[in-house]
Amino acid sequence: MNTIIKLEEAMLFGLGIYLFSLLDYTWWWFPALLLVPDLSMIGYAFGNRAGAWTYNIVHHRGVAVIMYLVGIYLNNTALQLAGVILFSHSCFDRMLGYGLKYEKGFKFTHLGEIGK
Repeated sequence: MNTIIKLEEAMLFGLGIYLFSLLDYTWWWFPALLLVPDLSMIGYAFGNRAGAWTYNIVHHRGVAVIMYLVGIYLNNTALQLAGVILFSHSCFDRMLGYGLKYEKGFKFTHLGEIGK
């Protein structure tokens, strides 16, 4: 993957850390929850199509941003936290080369084939 894309994702991950710092949670919550969105891979137990769908919904940054903004609107810090974690996790994944999935299989992403 291109270095500039990795740097962009690293900067967005930094934004996620900053947004987390604005919330009233202790810092251990961030690393403790950072990998929770990967539980969406359970969808692959029901086939590539279901797996790609569940993975992509959870890893879509638009979903994360909407969740965060709804949390702000409702003054709900749990929703804000969920949005920040989803956003940060997605950036972290993309920084490592894991993108949104195609229905062809887990290793086929919008950033290219994993492991190639």
